[in-house]
Amino acid sequence: MRKPELASAIAERADLSKDKAGQVLNVILDEITGSVAKGQDVSLIGFGSFTVRERAARTGKNPQTGQPLTIPASKTVAFKPGKALKEAVTK
Repeated sequence: MRKPELASAIAERADLSKDKAGQVLNVILDEITGSVAKGQDVSLIGFGSFTVRERAARTGKNPQTGQPLTIPASKTVAFKPGKALKEAVTK
């Protein structure tokens, strides 16, 4: 399912116009993105949690030359599914 399809499903279930549902979806995604960008965890009970994880600097290998190179430390987003989502998937 892509974003427009999700907006259509929201519109149908919430009795909203597709444009309004799309706006609501955009606001939700913007708020999640903004919070995670600030380093805050976002927890949606039953669905899951978005967290920021730190990756330490490490040594890698250039696949073309085989020479070692240093991969700098970075931050990444992690998603941990909630219990209800895990149960829905395993059914």
